[in-house]
Parts: sequence; C-alpha cells; structure tokens
Amino acid sequence: MAAAAIAVHLPKHASFLPNPKLPLNQNSNFLGVSLKIGRPMSVNRKMKGPVTVSAASTSKTVVTDGDRSKQFYINFTGFPFPLGPFLNRRTIRTEAVKGSIWMFEQEQALGFSSVSTNIRMTVIKLKSGGLWVHAPIAPTKECIQQLIEELGAPVEYIVLPTFAYEHKIFVGPFSRKFPKAQVWVAPRQWSWPLNLPLEFFGIFRAKTIKDGDLSTPWADEIEQKVLSSPEVGIGPYVEVAFYHKRSRTLLVTDAVIFVPRKPPSSISSESLLASAKNGLAVKILSKGKQVPNDPVVDTPNTRQKGWERMVLQILFLGPSNLLEPNASFAQMSQKLIVSPIVKTLVFSKVPEKVRDWIDEIASDWRFKRIIPAHFEAPVNAGRSEFLAAFGFLDDLLGERYVNRPPSLSILFTSLMGKAASYFPPDDMRTLSSLDQFLVSVGAVKKTVSGRKRR
Repeated sequence: MAAAAIAVHLPKHASFLPNPKLPLNQNSNFLGVSLKIGRPMSVNRKMKGPVTVSAASTSKTVVTDGDRSKQFYINFTGFPFPLGPFLNRRTIRTEAVKGSIWMFEQEQALGFSSVSTNIRMTVIKLKSGGLWVHAPIAPTKECIQQLIEELGAPVEYIVLPTFAYEHKIFVGPFSRKFPKAQVWVAPRQWSWPLNLPLEFFGIFRAKTIKDGDLSTPWADEIEQKVLSSPEVGIGPYVEVAFYHKRSRTLLVTDAVIFVPRKPPSSISSESLLASAKNGLAVKILSKGKQVPNDPVVDTPNTRQKGWERMVLQILFLGPSNLLEPNASFAQMSQKLIVSPIVKTLVFSKVPEKVRDWIDEIASDWRFKRIIPAHFEAPVNAGRSEFLAAFGFLDDLLGERYVNRPPSLSILFTSLMGKAASYFPPDDMRTLSSLDQFLVSVGAVKKTVSGRKRR
C-alpha cells in the first residue's frame, strides 16, 4: 500500500481461515519459495485551492461466488510484520478500459491487525494479443483462472515496478505460472534487514527496466520513466511509472493514491467490522474522550467506520482521533494525493529528484486516467491534478527550480491551488515525530540532494 513506503520499507497488511476443503498441490509461497502442500491446516507552481478528480466509471466488475478452495494461498512472510491474509485471498476483477485494461484486486492486511487495504495488479492487452502484467498479486487458482479463462490471452511480460516488498513477494510465484513470460524489474532492487538477491524471492532471469528505454519489447505501446532516488536511509526509493499510449493511462505503484469514500469490495466485511471495534488503538487515539464498549453490529454505518479507521491508520500510522474518524477521513478522501507517509518519509527527502520525475511525466504524457496499485482506480485525472498532488514540493524547492515555461494545464493547476497536498496537522504529529526520531538516530537523512541546480 502506499503507506508502506519509507526508506525503511514498512510492509503492509489479517484474515480468516479458509474452507478446510482445499485442493491438493496448491502452489504457495514462503520466503519467496514455492511450496507444494496437500490438504492444509514540474514544473514549480503555486496552487491555492482544490483540484477536482473523480474515480472513473468502469465497464464491468466481477465478484466471484467466493469459492474459498480457489482463494487459498499461504503467506507468512514480511518483516517486521507479516502480510495477511495468511491463508485466503479473494480476487476481484474490473475492466478499466474496455477490451484493453483490467484490474485484479486482493485484500492486503498488516500482520495480525484489522488494518487492511487493497493491492492491485493491472493487466494490459498488447497489439500482439498477449498480456502485459503490472505488479502481480498472489497467484491463487481464482486469480489465474480469471486471467487465463476470462481474458483468453497468453501472458508475455511480468513487470515489477518497484523495490517494495509487498509487490516483489508475488512476482516469483506468479512467474512460475507463466514460464514463457519475460520478467522485468525496476532497477536497484534491495531488501531489509538482509539485502537478498532477487533469486531468493524466486525471481530468475529478470531484465532490468531502464528510464525511457525505447528498446523494450512493448515500447511502441507503453513508455516508462524511472524514479530512482538517492538513498534516504537504508535503501533508495525506486518506482517506475508507465504510460499506455493508446488508452492515455498512467500506471503508478505508490506515488499517488485516491482514497474512495466507500471501502473497496476486495476488503472483507470481517476486516471492516474488526476495525470498527473500540479496541486498544481507539482508546489510545480518542482525544481523551470516553470510549464506549458497545458490541459491534453489522450495519453499513459500522462498516463505514471500520473503513475510515483503516484509512487513517494506513496513511498516518497514529491519527489524532480514531474514535471519531469522520472529519479527518473527509479531508483525505475523494482527491488525488501523495500518501502522508510517503510524502514525509521519502519524497520530502529527495524533492529535486521527485520534481524532475513528475515534471517529465506531466510534460511528456497526455494521460487522462491514473491507475495506482492501491485504493481507488481508475481515477479520472490528468496532468493538472497529478501536479497538484505534489504541490508540497513547491515549498521545499522554491522558485529557483522553475525550468520551463508554464503550459495552460499547469497555469490552471496554479490557480486551483495546493489543497490536494494538505494534511491535518493533528494527524501528522505521529509521522512528524517518527521522522524526527529516524533522522536523529541516523536511520534516514533529513534531506538528500538528488540533482544539480540549474
């Protein structure tokens, strides 16, 4: 999830036991190894108001009948917290661009907690008839059946667009389902606490994605730009943005997000209700108010409260008020933003490098929709909205970094303002304190120069 990117990558995402009737020989993953198991246990501009974006309408969403035997997938990996669900992952497919782009989503939980979000794989059908797979998810039987039987095309390329663990861990198992597919990975891959080679994660013979490389086999249809920052802590932040020219679609991993008002259908009702309980976290983060011990009743309002609490914990780690999350949630939802944790612990450390990357994206690509790897997608947003999400870079860099004349799109963004990059100060306290602590102990750097000044 977007909340999990930091120089020290913070993994994301608790689930429930599957139906005991499970098929033999399910492919599973533990520490990157497949297990066979039987029946189991810029442009710099000042912005002064909100820029409106919305979730795009989609052609068709497929929610399966919930055959849990097809959703079985064992996963107990992830440091310092394992990534759930541990035994069962439901896959939901949505057609983002008719006959061209599909999204596959699963729930991703932080360890044994009730904090979940969705993790997304995006699939593009190329002119060759083959499939280009971005950020693979857990290759459950349900997921693979939807991919092969419903789309009816061979997988030609599997792409890992980031260094981040929660996306990397599924590439090896997924690629073994399609041994003829080429695997491509973002540069400068690393892991923590041990910097292990890709082979440890089951990723073999992978090719490295290069910035603006026109020799890739998909170059006529899909372009890429690499953000490869200096090390801001124990490792660099690396993410590759892609642009599907025919559909004018921008694909990112964690760079921006759009928090929907309602929870994604991939997140289980059990997780939402668990998050709605007034547990220890709510009592601590209640602004001193008395916390009732009322039983949790399954209603739309209860599920909504669970979702709002999830979002605030994902984005802020320790929000100011979990007892009454509505006000803070309203400020974070229904807009294109950079996740507060990514902004604070990563992008604010390397503003020059990030500015160059987003300026090139906005200058070279005329996208009209964005598909991130978490939260809502596709998002109806273009270059103006994308730049507005990064409005915080203006204050960090100042006017000396203006390096090209403004376009009409950017002028519009300048008039509309910085609201997309504003976060409630009370909610930011935990992140700010964490940032100061990490800087003080040398785990991350205060700022890192990533480009020569012009």
